[in-house]
Amino acid sequence: MSGRPRFTVGLTGGIGSGKSVVARLFAERGVDIVDTDQIARNLTVAGGAAMPAVLAAFGPRFADAAGALDRSRMRALVFSDPAAKARLEAILHPMIRDAVYAASLLGTAPYVIFDIPLLVESGTWRDRLDRVLVVDCPEDVQLARVMARNGLPAEQVQAIMAAQVPRQVRLAAADDVIDNGGDLARLAPQVDRLHALYGEMAAAAARNN
Repeated sequence: MSGRPRFTVGLTGGIGSGKSVVARLFAERGVDIVDTDQIARNLTVAGGAAMPAVLAAFGPRFADAAGALDRSRMRALVFSDPAAKARLEAILHPMIRDAVYAASLLGTAPYVIFDIPLLVESGTWRDRLDRVLVVDCPEDVQLARVMARNGLPAEQVQAIMAAQVPRQVRLAAADDVIDNGGDLARLAPQVDRLHALYGEMAAAAARNN
């Protein structure tokens, strides 16, 4: 699908950056949030629209007993095999983009936020977005948060972080940055400032269309 129905902001950040908290704060201010991770999960449940193509490409062992995607098995494969990762993305990404577009038409807020964890990594979202918002924090803070939240060893968290684009690459792609390296109380004022900015930009864009 082509075109953008409303002023669009892509929200992203590395694992442990606090992106989900920021998305919740925008939602509390009445912003429509479209969660691409949730869309991907919906596509790969038992009977999900992506499952026939996934099983045709990877085989029946990648479905669990209920017929949904076996996420642990697939995660292990794509983490070790870039070609498999590319095959999976070729199946899922076009379906996710179309579902995101459709979901964005349903809201009523002046602008919509697309919550896209791998926005920079995918390289296919930028022309669909008016702004890119990155939630940022130091890498040692990411590491500590994910270890505490998920109970994972440092080596595993570091491997996950290494599979994502480096922090500086993500920051270079940003139009706006929220600093979440410290006290959570500092988030709300940053969200308020950007909410006002995006509202003004959305109004200006609407006047020009």
